[in-house]
Amino acid sequence: MSGPLSHIRVLDLSRILAGPWAGQILADLGADVIKVERPGAGDDTRSWGPPYLKDSAGLDTKEAGYYLSVNRGKRSVTVGIDKPEGQAIVRELVKDFDIVLENYKVGTLARYGLAYEDLKKINPKLIFCSVTGFGQTGPRAEQAAYDFMIQGLGGLMSITGERDGRPGAGPQKVGVPIVDLMTGMYAAIAVLAAVARRDVTGEGECIDIGMLDVQVATLSNQAMNFLVSGKEPQRMGTSHPNIQPQNVYACRDGDMVLAVGNDSQFVKFCAALGLDDLAQDERFRKNSARVRNLGLLQPLIAERLKQNDRQHWVAALDAAGVPAGPINKISEVFADPQVKHRGMLVQIEHPLSGTVPSVASPMRFMQAPLEHKIAPPLLGEHSDQILHAIGLDDARIAQLRQAGVV
Repeated sequence: MSGPLSHIRVLDLSRILAGPWAGQILADLGADVIKVERPGAGDDTRSWGPPYLKDSAGLDTKEAGYYLSVNRGKRSVTVGIDKPEGQAIVRELVKDFDIVLENYKVGTLARYGLAYEDLKKINPKLIFCSVTGFGQTGPRAEQAAYDFMIQGLGGLMSITGERDGRPGAGPQKVGVPIVDLMTGMYAAIAVLAAVARRDVTGEGECIDIGMLDVQVATLSNQAMNFLVSGKEPQRMGTSHPNIQPQNVYACRDGDMVLAVGNDSQFVKFCAALGLDDLAQDERFRKNSARVRNLGLLQPLIAERLKQNDRQHWVAALDAAGVPAGPINKISEVFADPQVKHRGMLVQIEHPLSGTVPSVASPMRFMQAPLEHKIAPPLLGEHSDQILHAIGLDDARIAQLRQAGVV
């Protein structure tokens, strides 16, 4: 393996999305990630379809697109951790691993003798990261959670969607499971910080990541808007609460995104539209004034943009150095010349389909380049290989398989 984490081993006991997303980030960075799955069933997301990957004959496999999106670069072993023999396998594996990722309900792994306090006795340098809906403490700690629920509970949906009184008004969820993804990102950052500290102190770590905590943290500028003003942030559709003009505008043949970021860009924007007088108008000259007077500014911009095609305006604003662009469909994203140039779509060899498409990691390293060579594994694809490595022979593996342990 290449990549800056090629010396790191990760035991991924997680499933669904947040934990596996963290595991995939680490795998992309070169870590050897072993995905531990339930015998016969595997990760819940394996069945979250359609769509499913097509095999070489064009027929559906059992590999759902959802599962494929978060498990690239891993090896899969099936282990029933609810059985004593399965727990013994995990304890044996942990001896040679740096990181454990898990997202079981609070207390579950403790009942199995696989909590951090149990595993650190086997491997004192182990970094153990627990991902749950609400963290390990507090009144909700034992409750289950999903991304959609946390988007609502954590305030994100209150600021996402069209404003009241407009067509289509109402709270909306983000189009991807953003809380799961950000939770996975925070988990990956946390374990790497613990690795860096371990290199200095020699000590392992136990990390507690809660999805609700992550959502509250990523309210970001909207949280601070509330904290400094005492005013409840409102849904604003596609309009930015602090910087203007930033919105979706209708052109003669379709919509475009406009993202003017500062006063100097506003001057260039006005020149590109032939509305130079707006840049000198005291109601609009400074961003703070544009935010306060958006109701006056918006219709002036909208009327001008309707007078020509989207391609014309995007080209004119690009030439002026003002961020603007179309609203692409997913198919258009992968056809974009910049996306193609950056190699964001990769094909990885797959035992059922020949190859499987995958979205590349956005991280680029000069000295330790990343490689995408391992497809999301079939259920238990590497079980024998991994179990042999901890000393189990074929006869013992067959016994365990017969008993439903692996």
